[in-house]
Amino acid sequence: MIAIIIGMAVVTMIPRFLPAFVVDKWVYPKWVSRWLNAIPYAALGALIFPWITGVIEGKPYIGVIGGLVAAVLAFFKINTIIVVLGAIITVFIFNTVL
Repeated sequence: MIAIIIGMAVVTMIPRFLPAFVVDKWVYPKWVSRWLNAIPYAALGALIFPWITGVIEGKPYIGVIGGLVAAVLAFFKINTIIVVLGAIITVFIFNTVL
């Protein structure tokens, strides 16, 4: 039983660790590097945006306002904790007032 668990762990770790050691040694064309650098932002947007519009049931504009506040704070390179707190406080205030 232990051998199966260890075997599954090793098989799972290989595809996760191998790219970390190999990717640094490859040289990509500039267009590939730009495309790869954009993937984290695209993935983050795909994960966050649907939840922004659904943060308060029936009031999607409140989540959008909170997202805009977070985007503005992030644009000015403010600490991530402050950006998140700013968005949360904005949503709380607008949900209480409206």
